[in-house]
Amino acid sequence: MKKTMTTLVLSTFMALVAGTAALAQRQSADDTKWITACVSDNKDEGQTAPVVLAYCTCMNNRMSNNETRSITQWEKANPAASEACGRQAKWKGR
Repeated sequence: MKKTMTTLVLSTFMALVAGTAALAQRQSADDTKWITACVSDNKDEGQTAPVVLAYCTCMNNRMSNNETRSITQWEKANPAASEACGRQAKWKGR
């Protein structure tokens, strides 16, 4: 079941990135790595895969390109950005 959920989340992520030319142009391989890690970190939060992806992408876009912390680490130090991205992604329960 865990592998199926991970596969579903990653498949949804890849489909959304591939299907959105503007997003694909803005995201580097490094961005994709961090967003994928964030999606994995948040997969058990009770949100749909597109909501988690939108949240993680928003958080990644708010971070400096020189940031060394993961999105999950960075969000804890930046609650205002987390709240804003949660609203933008339509995260339920935030």
